[in-house]
Amino acid sequence: MRLSPQPFSVAVVFALALLAAPLQRANAQTGSYKPEWCQKLPHPENAALPRVFATNLWFDIFRIPVPAPANDGSARKLVAGVFAIYEPHQAEETISYLIVGAKQAVLFDTGMGIASIRGVVSRLTSHPVVVLNSHTHDDHVGGNWQFNFIYGMDTAFTRSNAKGSRDDAQAEITPDQICGELPKTFIPKIYVTKPWHISFFVHDGFKINLGGRTLEIIATPGHTPDAISLIDRANGLLFTGDTYYPAPIWLYRPETNLDEYVASVKRLAGLAPQVKLVLGAHNIPVAQPGMLPKLVEAIQAVRAGKGEVKSEGAGKAIHSLDGFKFLFAEPAKGLN
Repeated sequence: MRLSPQPFSVAVVFALALLAAPLQRANAQTGSYKPEWCQKLPHPENAALPRVFATNLWFDIFRIPVPAPANDGSARKLVAGVFAIYEPHQAEETISYLIVGAKQAVLFDTGMGIASIRGVVSRLTSHPVVVLNSHTHDDHVGGNWQFNFIYGMDTAFTRSNAKGSRDDAQAEITPDQICGELPKTFIPKIYVTKPWHISFFVHDGFKINLGGRTLEIIATPGHTPDAISLIDRANGLLFTGDTYYPAPIWLYRPETNLDEYVASVKRLAGLAPQVKLVLGAHNIPVAQPGMLPKLVEAIQAVRAGKGEVKSEGAGKAIHSLDGFKFLFAEPAKGLN
């Protein structure tokens, strides 16, 4: 759930944190403490998706259904070899995607690294697996180290993040970030985003042949310098990473470039006529391609000063318009 806490004074927040943290930690271990975002789960949209049984309870696994054409009376069809691997017990609610062809598979993101995504993947396919990240924020590369072959964009941002991080990882497991119990084998005090090795540098337009299925990389910088989307043209699937997902879109970090972001969403909107489903990287896996042109209109209008603004504390604010929400730093640079 990509939301931020409501603003209070620093002194009040600190005092409350000192009082509440021990109880929250104890309750988090027993699963009795539920942050506000956790109380809103499960998302109704996710409850309607076909599920795959998971032996690791940290993950929910969904198969992706393509909606039937309007009024033809047929049922939804499942897309062969596409699985959404969702982490509902951590506030990012990250979604990774396993895309399987006849000869090999791509794992598009590896999640938080709190539980073994490799164990999940090995139960879903016996094919060789290549990891490709939608971008290299810690919540998307946490399991990279578990895999032998990783594609990476040739950017300084990617190379820096491949070194791993402790501080970013630790910030993801504070009591307000966890819903229910952490895995029993997980040791919070040693949790880090482990370093990982880039096996091969890829670029915009690079195609990956999985055997009977081809994926094409679309560079979509803006959220980060190395942000990409993936398109499976034959099946009409567009995987958008953090460029679009149905929740507040984070555009406040120092590596974000709003001009590049707008150019990227315009590029994706141009693909909408070729796409049946849009699959983002947080909260809810499935969205309709008609959202992409509306996203362009919304971000442009917000940058022009339209819409509602609500403070999210710590120098951030959510700008809302027509059902879209964007989390900016305040004062938001480059809005005009």
